[in-house]
Amino acid sequence: MVYHDIIECLVAALEARDPYTRGHSERVADMTLDLARRIGLKGAELEAVHIAAHVHDIGKIGVPDKILSKQDKLLPHERDAIQRHPKIGYRILAKSKKLKRIALMTLHHHERWDGNGYPSGLKGEAIPLGSRIIALCDAVDAMTSDRPYRQALSWQECWDEVVSCKALQFDPVLVEAAEGLWHMWEIKWPKRQAKKLKLLQSKEAFEI
Repeated sequence: MVYHDIIECLVAALEARDPYTRGHSERVADMTLDLARRIGLKGAELEAVHIAAHVHDIGKIGVPDKILSKQDKLLPHERDAIQRHPKIGYRILAKSKKLKRIALMTLHHHERWDGNGYPSGLKGEAIPLGSRIIALCDAVDAMTSDRPYRQALSWQECWDEVVSCKALQFDPVLVEAAEGLWHMWEIKWPKRQAKKLKLLQSKEAFEI
């Protein structure tokens, strides 16, 4: 319980710097929980993956504001700065020995099944399972969310993209598991997020 409170504080600190990503970590964590349960994770393993999903982007605290909030296409050196966030997040979380496993999942959530990801270029099952789950859910949320440079993809368009990246970017077993959740996500997810956004807005109005 204490860990979850600490995690929420860390995520709130990140989102205070980058309001545009507000709710992203929570959405990815919720989706990760669904997918992890779908493949049979339970107990402490399930909890660890869920927590890691909440903090997967915490390393962006170490990315300069002008890069983090930039709405235009990133320059090569700016992209390099963004791609350092998994290592920064790992260093933050690894300060606690009890969070070492979570830190490793965070470190590798941008690895790709084909080995062309970062920061370590891990391939296939060498990538921690939790990292593979987070990677898929992170990409789904990114594709189905509006960005300054593009509108959100429809859930069908997103699914087509996920399938095209099966065994390239994403673990094929996880893609197959996600197929069983897709209809539920497509129907219930927008309603779930609208409800959470309304609750968040009401809390902010009260605080003001």
